[in-house]
Amino acid sequence: MIVERVDERGATALLDGLAALLTDTVAGGASVGFLAPLGHAEAAHWWRGRAAAVAAGELALWVARAGERVTGTVSLALPDKPNSRHRAELVKLMVSREARGQGLGRRLLTAAEEAAVAAGITLLHLDTETGSPAEHLYRSAGWTRVGTIPDYAAEPRGELRPTTLYYKQVGARPGAPAVAG
Repeated sequence: MIVERVDERGATALLDGLAALLTDTVAGGASVGFLAPLGHAEAAHWWRGRAAAVAAGELALWVARAGERVTGTVSLALPDKPNSRHRAELVKLMVSREARGQGLGRRLLTAAEEAAVAAGITLLHLDTETGSPAEHLYRSAGWTRVGTIPDYAAEPRGELRPTTLYYKQVGARPGAPAVAG
């Protein structure tokens, strides 16, 4: 299984696979911003927007594939303001149901974290559904829990669920000692 960063052309070429991954993720009950049932056309439309964000430099995108099949993805939403160039938001970490439990989520997370450090980003943040399996991944990877917001977003069936906020300091701030990760 390979994990690679893709550009707009790569995202567009993988559009059907990315849409299938998103529909599988939602069908599996993951709260990634969509309600069930999520159709392939709607998922593909959403991914076209992400490809445009990659082209605009607003999003960095990694895709995991087993052969030609897309099995996972993660993105970093990059800052657009001068006072936040040191941080990015980790978004849409997804692993297909059939590929879960094999360490792929950790590989995707590590790829995004390492790329952030290489780009000079020193602070990452994210939110995830409280009580989701993703929380264990983030805690075990050294992310710090900030707090919980009740009734933050609807899960795929429409029930409001809380979200938990996390952050992780990566790399070194200019003029500061390196932060252990």
